Amino acid sequence: MHKYSKGWFVQQLRAKGIKLHPQLRCHLGLFKESELRNLYYQYVENEQLDPE
Repeated sequence: MHKYSKGWFVQQLRAKGIKLHPQLRCHLGLFKESELRNLYYQYVENEQLDPE
């Protein structure tokens, strides 16, 4: 799997425990790569940069 591909974003979000879209409650595989990238940076990447 290529880094920063749609499947990679889904895998990273699921590893963090996010199996459904936080607001829409739909499976992650239904969304475009751009939406998954936004979720990744919002819930995974920012969490690593700002540990509180």
